[in-house]
Amino acid sequence: MAEDRVMIDRTTLLDNIADRQVEFSGSASGDRYDFAVQYDVLEALSARVPDGDAARIAEKHIDALEVAAGRALSRSDGIDRVIVSGNDLDQV
Repeated sequence: MAEDRVMIDRTTLLDNIADRQVEFSGSASGDRYDFAVQYDVLEALSARVPDGDAARIAEKHIDALEVAAGRALSRSDGIDRVIVSGNDLDQV
C-alpha cells in the first residue's frame, strides 16, 4: 500500500454495540477494505466513554482514524476486517 491513510466512507459507519466497536469501509490505493475500531480507541480519542454515540465520535475524529486505519492496514494480512488499535493511534 503506497498511501499512508485510508479514505473512510462515512456512509458505512456502523456502531456494533454488541462487539463494542464501530465498523466501516474505506479505500486505499484503489482497493476497498473493511475496518473496525474498538470503543477503547474512541475513548482515547475523545476522552469520554462512548454511550450510544460511538459512530458520532468516530465521525468527529475521522482524520485521526483515517491515518490510524492506514497504519493498521499496512500491518494487516488483508484477509479479514482490519482492526484499528490503540497502537495505530499512538503513532498518529
